[in-house]
Amino acid sequence: MPVLRQLPRWAWIGGGVLAFIAGIVNAAGYMGFRHQSITNLTGSTSLLGVAFGTGDGGEAWHWGLSIGAFLIGAILSGMIVQQSTLKLGRRYGLALILESLLLFAAVPLLDAGSPVGLYLAAMGAGLQNGMASTYSGMVFRTTHVSGMFTDLGIYIGQRLRGLEVDTLRIRVCVLVVTTFTLGSAVGALLFGVLGERTLLIPAVLTGLCGVGYGLYCQYKAGWGATGDVDAG
Repeated sequence: MPVLRQLPRWAWIGGGVLAFIAGIVNAAGYMGFRHQSITNLTGSTSLLGVAFGTGDGGEAWHWGLSIGAFLIGAILSGMIVQQSTLKLGRRYGLALILESLLLFAAVPLLDAGSPVGLYLAAMGAGLQNGMASTYSGMVFRTTHVSGMFTDLGIYIGQRLRGLEVDTLRIRVCVLVVTTFTLGSAVGALLFGVLGERTLLIPAVLTGLCGVGYGLYCQYKAGWGATGDVDAG
């Protein structure tokens, strides 16, 4: 397993913020009218299988559309970002602005109790998750934490056996798990006040991240940065 050497400052900040945003979105989904996860597909895929098994066509369509929307978002990310290597200068800003627009569009539909709002939000989550890239063999995901907990368990087990572990990888896992959890807590608090309009907050935050990232890239380019991921 390759050793993760370092991550640039912008990746640390962006990863933490995006995991926080995903936590808010997922909390709003669970507390909303369908009580469903938005930012990951494990539960949705299980419920799709349950719908098939029980012969519930309506539920099967719903979960199929939810999964399909997430997949479309990931496809859009692949078309926009185009590369699988984490590197400054990729078109992450455009992807974030598109996610922001999808979340904004989802709010009035969710407020009206329309499942189409869930599909748009799931598309935004797929877009964000697709942006997360691979660096030195590590997949940096921000919309779910199953893999992060798995990695933490592996690293702890290796440490207990006296093996050398990559502490930077552990720090990444802790960052994503912690900020996702904090985002979920904030999302729950916001939902008590804003209801379905809670998604306005992550919509604004992703838009600001997209604009801020674009400005940061211009700043780095102005100072002759190479765009290498190790810069930062």
